[in-house]
Amino acid sequence: MRAQGAAVLLSALLALSACGGGGSSTPGGQSGDAPKRFSVALTEPDHLTPGNTSSSYSIAVLGALFDTLVVIGPDGKPQMRAAESITSDDQKVWTIKIRPGQKFHNGEAVTAESFADAWNAAAYGPNAWTNNYYFANVEGYDKLNPEAPEGSEEAPKPETDKLSGLNVVDPTTLEVTLTAPFSQFPIMLAYTGFAPMPKAALQDPAGYDTAPIGNGPFMLDGRWERNKLIKTKRFDGYAGPRPAKSAGVNFKIYANRETAYTDLRAGNVDLLQTIPPASTSEAKTLLGDRFVSIPGGTMDYLGFPAYDKRFAGADLRKAISMAIDRQAIVDAVFNGAFKPMSSLVAPLVPGYRATACGESCTYDPAKAKALYDEAGGFTGTLNLYFSNADPSYEQWMTAVANQLKQNLGIADIKFRKIPSADYLATLRAHKQDGPFRNNWVMDYPSPQNYLESMWGAENRMGWKSPEFLDLIKRANSAPTMEASIPLYQKAEDLALAEMPMAPLWNWQDQAGHSEKITNVRIDAYSPNLDTITVK
Repeated sequence: MRAQGAAVLLSALLALSACGGGGSSTPGGQSGDAPKRFSVALTEPDHLTPGNTSSSYSIAVLGALFDTLVVIGPDGKPQMRAAESITSDDQKVWTIKIRPGQKFHNGEAVTAESFADAWNAAAYGPNAWTNNYYFANVEGYDKLNPEAPEGSEEAPKPETDKLSGLNVVDPTTLEVTLTAPFSQFPIMLAYTGFAPMPKAALQDPAGYDTAPIGNGPFMLDGRWERNKLIKTKRFDGYAGPRPAKSAGVNFKIYANRETAYTDLRAGNVDLLQTIPPASTSEAKTLLGDRFVSIPGGTMDYLGFPAYDKRFAGADLRKAISMAIDRQAIVDAVFNGAFKPMSSLVAPLVPGYRATACGESCTYDPAKAKALYDEAGGFTGTLNLYFSNADPSYEQWMTAVANQLKQNLGIADIKFRKIPSADYLATLRAHKQDGPFRNNWVMDYPSPQNYLESMWGAENRMGWKSPEFLDLIKRANSAPTMEASIPLYQKAEDLALAEMPMAPLWNWQDQAGHSEKITNVRIDAYSPNLDTITVK
């Protein structure tokens, strides 16, 4: 959501830019009018603690409630938000200056300690927060995440709960020491998982998860009503660079996008950020200039449980990949709106290569069957895993199942449809015993964000490759982004050669909105709702 994977700046939910334009002199539309609320269609999030979710559904809400240190601008480069500056002489020790005068929604000042506290909580192993691994390159991470002794499944309790690489110099200065030079550190800080948290969050983490206190332009208005509503209102004490132009945002929770689209057509919701692909043609006609489509950073993959001996061979995994007609599925399920992929990263990411996967991602039933037979085939029931968050997931899994039956002769295929709120936990715990839908929502435009997050340590496939990890480490330590690209590409080549997860298609984000709202600006990176005004 990241993982649905999280995270985060280009999401399966459409991102709205921070740039305004065309607005009135007062929030709400006409001069002198009281500002009004608008509604956004949403699927149920898993968590609302920034450090504990990579779900795009959660991130849509957190983007309104929190200001991260930086945001990705339309040019793909970091722009300061909660930070005044982020500097380093060696790319290993970074000095972050916090913008003074910022407050949390409960009135507490936002300081360097607010960020350090949040990062320590996310990095502390026993908390088991989703974004723990994002802090692995900060000095002291290993002390907060000790490994289990040989012969034991339980890791010892850490002797400390503080990252030694975080130094609160003064209320507005945070010094961060990394384990190695990392040129992409500033752009990484745009991810929601690096948002600050107030002291109240540490005192009652469970309560905070349903009623988070942020530092963004909107604040929660009541508690999260599970599977129904997340209501927010404008935070009048906001002192950051993006004050809200409306009175608030109501996130209306839907079981699926089809129902949400029906409500958009009926005027019962104002913004749907992921129009069902099957409805795009109708939406273009119906909405006119209120329909918007842009290339996205979200990718769908088919993952394999490499820890299961039946899927341990790379050739079997490649055979399954080659037996899938990606273009036919995109045309039939997504109305041609998505782009079949032969790369592990999205086209808008530096270092993208359109044919990186080559033959292994090219539909060829004859070669697929020959390779499948050579690999020993598959016996027993082939279980295919996906969540119930969207009907299209089952639709394309049905197409995959039919193609595997026809092209490889796998007769016994069953679906394992998991509730969306439990799906990521199922994958992380390696409870899946068959191929599964995996998804990544770009947090920041770097190949590292895809490759290390999805194929690195503790990946959902249970795939292990010291050579891959070494390449990622070397790429991360390259002196510049340009110098890192060839190393990331070598890592991608290795992952494609072993195929623990096959790329399928790249999302093209499509949104629609009602006539009630204006200043809906499309941007490829930042999920901001602050610019929207209500008539």
